[in-house]
Amino acid sequence: MITTGEYLVRLLESYGVELIFGIPGVHTVELYRGLPATRIRHVTPRHEQGAGYMADGYARVSGKPGVCFIVTGPGMTNISTAMGQAYADSVPMLVISAVNARPELGMAQGRLHELPSQRNLISGVSAFSHTLLAPEQLPEMMARAFTVFRSSRPRPVHIEIPLDVIVADASHLDTKAWPLPGRAAPAPDAVRKAAEMLLSARAPLIVAGGGAAEAAEDIRAIAEALDAPTFMTINGKGILPPGHPLTLHGNLSMPPLLDALKASDAVLAIGTEFGETEMYPAPQPLSFGGALVRIDIDPQQLCTGFAASLPITADANLAARALSTELGTATKLNNGAARAKAINEAAAQGLWPACTTHRGLMRVVGEALPDAIVVGDQAEPVYAANQFYEAPRPRSYFNSSTGYGTLGYGLPAAFGAKLAAPNRPSVCLIGDGGLQFSLSEIASAVEAKIATTILVWNNASYGEIKAYMAEKHIPQIGVDIFTPDFVALAKSLGASGIAPTDIAEFKTALQEAQTRPGPTLVEIKSDSPLAAALNRLG
Repeated sequence: MITTGEYLVRLLESYGVELIFGIPGVHTVELYRGLPATRIRHVTPRHEQGAGYMADGYARVSGKPGVCFIVTGPGMTNISTAMGQAYADSVPMLVISAVNARPELGMAQGRLHELPSQRNLISGVSAFSHTLLAPEQLPEMMARAFTVFRSSRPRPVHIEIPLDVIVADASHLDTKAWPLPGRAAPAPDAVRKAAEMLLSARAPLIVAGGGAAEAAEDIRAIAEALDAPTFMTINGKGILPPGHPLTLHGNLSMPPLLDALKASDAVLAIGTEFGETEMYPAPQPLSFGGALVRIDIDPQQLCTGFAASLPITADANLAARALSTELGTATKLNNGAARAKAINEAAAQGLWPACTTHRGLMRVVGEALPDAIVVGDQAEPVYAANQFYEAPRPRSYFNSSTGYGTLGYGLPAAFGAKLAAPNRPSVCLIGDGGLQFSLSEIASAVEAKIATTILVWNNASYGEIKAYMAEKHIPQIGVDIFTPDFVALAKSLGASGIAPTDIAEFKTALQEAQTRPGPTLVEIKSDSPLAAALNRLG
């Protein structure tokens, strides 16, 4: 007999799943029975929230769904925050959990890990949540989940399996993956109309978001054909390569970029929701002086926030390819590079002082690790780097300052990123406060031999909140926090740790971290000579 739990892992393998994040519990052990018969690797985090963040980082880099096995009740409440971050940022994640046996559901009999309704709890942070009432439902539900990941707006999916169903006979079920529907292509007449609107513009502008990460080559061709300055959101960084003359920096709430949106007679927005979390530290309402051509896989998103002159429901990659073909190879001169340079110079005047220090920091990181994946938390260096950092390629820079905005994300997400791209450097950019949310995950990275650099900016506080409270003349209570000896703590967890004293030592530490089999923590204190040197470098 093959149980439903054993059948599940074979079915996951048929969909191309290579990695599962999970913490076995008494309610989920039957999901593990069949794992040795597959090629799927299992990584054990130290907290279910860490499992979700690792799956998130893995998915953002690989483009494949991150998969988690999560225990009933507290395991699901723990991972719900990570699912919220993935939901807000449109990240594919498959969370498979147990739930009490079918006759016990909703009975409030005080059973282990019992919730009134686990599905209701999770429904707000998932594309859908389903209770598997029979083994025969699993092939269809798995096909629905992977259709969400592949063919619509990707978000977490939750499937819960009652304890009596996990051990039920599934020997009669086919383990082959179902054929999945393709992605939505744009209507040809909409593409022609978009091309006409953009070609007739004298001052076109492009906004490319994380949803367009797979369309980088075609978006670059579109930008160059239109000679259009291009703004990449935080999750869209890398769509244009570093140093491209059409790249816009800063954020859309800065006056020079707000003015550019108003002055443009045609804006192409592709794969972006124009979220306010992109606009730290002062979100502003956006307005468009000309036509707005908006492309998104989610039709509801096309009617959110403001009206588009031409809304196009389509996969960003297919739409960009069709639009690039329609525009052709001839370049329409619109003074794009000069416009971009002027906007960038004006935006640079609005950057706050910390940006100078962290420009120096990111310059060293880029020189030491030119193809690094940089994964950030909510921290001062992250908010600064969001304004100027140029990622080496798409899916190489992301953080939790966007979307849901969770502390503790950066560390486990960077581990997931490294697992997705083992041959590339992975850097976690995090503050001392955020690190203490998920510090124990260093042990899971040591165990799994994940060679990630943990770059800690230590100002012994929740620095961003402290500054905000001071600006609002609010007593700064609860923001000056005790911080442990991070270097010693990292070593006690089996990792390497160093606090470099100058730029040369810092660069060497970054490079040497890549030669170790596990994580390396590199600490920089905000009042150290190294921080001052980075400020001068920036």
